[in-house]
Amino acid sequence: MIVENLHGSSPFVLLGDHAGRAIPAGLGNLGVGAADMERHIAWDIGVAGLGSILARQIDAVFVSQRYSRLVIDCNRGPEAAGSIVSVSDGTAIPGNQGLTPQDRDARRREIFQPYQDRIGAILDDRLARRRPTLLLSLHSFTPEMDGQARPWRFGVLHRGDSPLSRRTLEILRARWGQAVGDNQPYAMDGTDFTIPHHADARGLDYLELEVRQDLIETAADQADVAAQLAEPLSKVAADGVQGH
Repeated sequence: MIVENLHGSSPFVLLGDHAGRAIPAGLGNLGVGAADMERHIAWDIGVAGLGSILARQIDAVFVSQRYSRLVIDCNRGPEAAGSIVSVSDGTAIPGNQGLTPQDRDARRREIFQPYQDRIGAILDDRLARRRPTLLLSLHSFTPEMDGQARPWRFGVLHRGDSPLSRRTLEILRARWGQAVGDNQPYAMDGTDFTIPHHADARGLDYLELEVRQDLIETAADQADVAAQLAEPLSKVAADGVQGH
């Protein structure tokens, strides 16, 4: 994983579960062509750059996974069906077919667990030092899925138990209206791992923010969206929505 700006002063801890698309050398290319490795099936397009820029702008730490979600999905429990997929959005992943329990466990130990452990260690250190902490997990979504257009710019995902998510939704909608989705294009549910795993055990408030991929394709786009988000996020913190 990659840790940027570890000692940032912001209460936000930014996370990028699907920020990278690297594959360990021992796995070759998983039988997946270069064009498919550019697609959303391999990573959350734009999140690595967006998270890095946003971390600098609001002075927050950013923890991101450099390995592709096709190797192992770090936002799924290791026992979940979607942890290591054999087919993703119609594309077969030959290197994920016929895996033994030992194969799956190796990926968990070498990729999934170090990432989750690093997040946990950072959070526990902040709590020990009584630093306010708010979890913000960054993801991106395709402009279209299954022939259906997705008109939202941003999506705020939550379980109805997050003042941070509610306040962020209000602030973003004040500018962009219904182009900010409330649990759209996805709803936070039992398939999500990282936020529930870390936030619930520590009593932390959280926000899972989805950004439409065509808005953050280039470095310039990522800088624009980071600038658009920096002020609202700073306002949320200033308004008194604080972490424990």
